Amino acid sequence: MNLSPVQLSYEEHGSGTPLVLLHGFPLNRSIWKPLIPLLSDTARLILPDLRGHGQSPAPEGTYTMREMAEDVYQLLNRLGLDRVVLGGHSMGGYVALAFAQAYPKRLAGLALIASHPAADTLEKRQSRLVQARQVRSRGQAKLASQMPAALTSNPVVAAQVSGMILANPKQGIVGALLGMAEREDTTRALASIQVPALVVAGSEDRIVSPETAVEFIGFFPRGWMVEAPGAGHLPMMETPEIVAAALRDLIRRA
Repeated sequence: MNLSPVQLSYEEHGSGTPLVLLHGFPLNRSIWKPLIPLLSDTARLILPDLRGHGQSPAPEGTYTMREMAEDVYQLLNRLGLDRVVLGGHSMGGYVALAFAQAYPKRLAGLALIASHPAADTLEKRQSRLVQARQVRSRGQAKLASQMPAALTSNPVVAAQVSGMILANPKQGIVGALLGMAEREDTTRALASIQVPALVVAGSEDRIVSPETAVEFIGFFPRGWMVEAPGAGHLPMMETPEIVAAALRDLIRRA
């Protein structure tokens, strides 16, 4: 595997236990903004833009989850952080799981927020590949107009999501789509994750339902689930108080 890390753009807030939060596709670190005032007294929040998103570099090619995890690993080294609590939303959760497999000793706790360990179904994989071709040839305007409604029923949040998608470079969106399409199922690997593992599921999430979360939570030796009532696929933006309380609990256990 040819790992060529990129230097991630990031921001920091607060002090305490290092808590690194990875955003989902095709968003950026601003999804965590509602959590900053709720967690800054408990955690040193480190919020990166993953490769191809926000202000981070967007090289051409496929962004494997392992490569994106390597970017995060290099960021932790730059910051001199030995062990962190790592959280990931959706695609960020896939990256967090890849990090947990590659660097278990750097992990103090894990949070999967609206995420899961399964590989794409054949149908979903084909859908991502078609989407990648469309974005490469026509840009991301269609994605920005259609995707927000699948993530949230909150019109304010949907508008913010649309803006994030339009602000990302199209090669970053394509690279992430290709990487997610080829990722492997990591369900069986959950048993090797010995740190506290939190799963947050939005009760109205049409992409990763609470029922899906219940199916895999038992694979974690120290896993538990928090359901966010009324939230869709973006609970950190829709119900930030619930997500912040769950992350505080994770930090205490870690």
